[in-house]
Amino acid sequence: MDLRSIPLTLPEGCNLILGQSHFIKTAEDLYEIMVTSVPQAKFGLAFSEASGPCLIRTEGNDPDLIGAAAGNLQALASGHCFCLILKDAYPVNVLNAVKACQEVATVFCATANPVHAVVAALPQGNGILGVVDGGAPKGVESDEDRKKRREFLRMIGYKQ
Repeated sequence: MDLRSIPLTLPEGCNLILGQSHFIKTAEDLYEIMVTSVPQAKFGLAFSEASGPCLIRTEGNDPDLIGAAAGNLQALASGHCFCLILKDAYPVNVLNAVKACQEVATVFCATANPVHAVVAALPQGNGILGVVDGGAPKGVESDEDRKKRREFLRMIGYKQ
């Protein structure tokens, strides 16, 4: 087995959800989740099937984001996974619905940070083991940091 670190491409101003799923219906079901959860969101979705023609299936409403999602899956070369790239929406807006999708087995990350997938390469193909999301902690928040965090959440409308 060969372990590889694969950087994922994240277009400016976007977020990414990377997960594992098990059936070709994933592409259409995640598309429906996106358009019904956050109708104004721009997104691209790619799903890598692991049997039959082993194609990367795509859906979405933004060609550039669809291309970026498909490019990430080409780089990963792993079966039964999906990459959803969002613009004008945050993962928190759709994550529970994505996780509740019948085909979704797990979500590795939901992030706007630089992210690398840790992939195991075997003769049969590749598999995602996990991710490295963003940077390492630089310390524990102070009272002032906590105050800024709480103010920020209220400023963007996620807390009252």
